[in-house]
Amino acid sequence: MAERRGILAFLVGAGVGSLGGLIGLGGAEFRLPFLIGLFRFAALEAVILNKATSLVVVVSALPFRAATVPFGDVAASWPIIVNLLAGSLAGAWFGAGWATRLKSETLYKVIAALLLLIAVVLVFAHDPGSTSPPLFDGAALIVAGIVAGFAIGVVASLLGVAGGELLIPTLVLLFGADVKLAGSLSLAVSLPTMLVGFTRYSRDQSFSVIGRNKTFLLVIAGGSIVGSFIGGQLLGLVPEQILLPLLAAILVMSAYRVWQHK
Repeated sequence: MAERRGILAFLVGAGVGSLGGLIGLGGAEFRLPFLIGLFRFAALEAVILNKATSLVVVVSALPFRAATVPFGDVAASWPIIVNLLAGSLAGAWFGAGWATRLKSETLYKVIAALLLLIAVVLVFAHDPGSTSPPLFDGAALIVAGIVAGFAIGVVASLLGVAGGELLIPTLVLLFGADVKLAGSLSLAVSLPTMLVGFTRYSRDQSFSVIGRNKTFLLVIAGGSIVGSFIGGQLLGLVPEQILLPLLAAILVMSAYRVWQHK
């Protein structure tokens, strides 16, 4: 049974990593329903495991992207990173704390609703070819960045994801960032945001799920990294007019199953 579970964990990690890689994301939003439905983890335990896996994937993605977007270009955009972090760090702490206080039944409903939100964002706000000037400037932009960062931090903590599916559209639409740069900036914002959420979760007794499932975590994280690489290589082979609605449909079905979970 342990060997079969390990094989399933790797295959699921590789599969969702490939889906995420096809659109330049880590795939954590697709991984979470499997942790709940297939592997039968309780809602909070699944979120914590998803968060730990996402941390591994994000750390591995940073050097991979350096060949396309040099660290110097990312560092030059430090005001944007700081602006979003001012909200996302607080949002991550709040979201993780909220998750630990919710009943499992309520957390399942919240997760399902957020998966639906991600599906909507994928269809209507994910446009790699888009470029636009910043929506605001001056103080208004700073305030908008903090508010957006806080909301993204909450969602990222509640789902255990890096938040790139929300950060990239925010960076493009709100700050007018080039989409390639936005992908790297999202990682720079995601990593400290996830560490804050992870630290908050470590204070809850459910955090022991990591210690009990170390091998499982390493296997599904390894599969996710492999899948992200495969998806990145396949990027562009499937038209986005087909891919994004398909992925959104998968999230909607996953949301329905999570909503029904008891």
